[in-house]
Amino acid sequence: MSRWVSGNQFHLLENGEEFFPRVFECIAAAKREVVLETFILFEDKVGEELHAALHQAARRGVQVDMTIDGYGSPDLSPEFISTLTRAGVRVHVFDPGPKLWGWRTNVFRRMHRKIVVIDGARAFVGGINYSADHLADFGPQAKQDYAVEIEGPLVADINTFVHKALAAGQRNAGGQPSPGLRERFSDRARSFAGSWRQDKVPAPVGEASALFVTRDNRKHTNDIERHYRAAIRTARKRVVIANAYFFPGYRLIQEMRRAARRGVEVQLILQGEPDMAIVKTAASMLYHHLLDAGVHIYEYCERPLHGKVAAIDDEWATVGSSNLDPLSLSLNLEANVVIRDRAFNETLTANLDQLIQNHCKRIERGDLMESTWWRSVRSYFVFHLLRRYPAWAGWLPAHAPRITPASSASPGDKPRMPDHEPPSQANAV
Repeated sequence: MSRWVSGNQFHLLENGEEFFPRVFECIAAAKREVVLETFILFEDKVGEELHAALHQAARRGVQVDMTIDGYGSPDLSPEFISTLTRAGVRVHVFDPGPKLWGWRTNVFRRMHRKIVVIDGARAFVGGINYSADHLADFGPQAKQDYAVEIEGPLVADINTFVHKALAAGQRNAGGQPSPGLRERFSDRARSFAGSWRQDKVPAPVGEASALFVTRDNRKHTNDIERHYRAAIRTARKRVVIANAYFFPGYRLIQEMRRAARRGVEVQLILQGEPDMAIVKTAASMLYHHLLDAGVHIYEYCERPLHGKVAAIDDEWATVGSSNLDPLSLSLNLEANVVIRDRAFNETLTANLDQLIQNHCKRIERGDLMESTWWRSVRSYFVFHLLRRYPAWAGWLPAHAPRITPASSASPGDKPRMPDHEPPSQANAV
């Protein structure tokens, strides 16, 4: 279970311009180990920079494990993979599902996390993938997004998690964890909470208390949503949420409405220039319900919003990979950090205020031009859909997530990558 850990320090990283150089710098300084998980890795200029950083780290003796999602990263070339594996990088593919009549059979329940852990002492968690569309020079479709750099004892929890995920994924695929993973997760090690000795826990470096919160399809099906709901329920002054894909469940919407009705300033920053049209259409179905309760809605119109962050009152904040939609809240594997720290809350709040003031359009009731009868019919169906989707999401196919190596046996062999369909806009989340 997630636990509050004190003594941490967090640094907010906005967009690829801040995130990529810092991650690559830390990989270049790694001495023992780099563990990286990402939903999307494209073979563009950002992917090539990551490739070079991991390749160089492995060549100098650092143990490197990289896990990519089989749906989100389908088109890496054999040369891209083989150069890494020959240098010693262990490249893992999450759920490289089989096809049935040309269609994937496990398009749901993707590994959507974005995590990096360096030497067990520094970590990064957020929503930024390794692709050039997270850089401003990509153009009008460049994404607005966030991540955090983490130092302190919480890194031990994150480090334990990523290693356990690797070991479990390999076992589910019918294999055995690599020798390093077997050693780290021996029976004796598993008997200790966190799987690490106390001398492996980074020393306190700051004042922030934090949780590392994940969701999966077994024991932690709604942990991230529960933390959102609890924080909104206890809010006294302000709730500001910036989320790219917004179609939350009934209980989360009700907490927002109740907070606004008791006088809390509730502000939502949603996509005004979406990367997928359905995103704005789905969110707009909820506008009447939220506006009627006093929730303020802002559409970010500068470029596509990809962030998954929130700040509540003076201390609480979260940054991570989880959207507030059915995929993230009921299907995908996600990871967020929840932070209690005035300084970080102030930094994130100031950033979001700048978005609201300079790049957003506030949605008013007069902007919602549709007939009353249609709104009533649509609201009825949306209401019942939101009340029931956590239940029907459980009917979708569930399986033990598998992690399969992508490797080349020798310099003359081609690396093996699972079959995939061509990339689609669905990969953008």
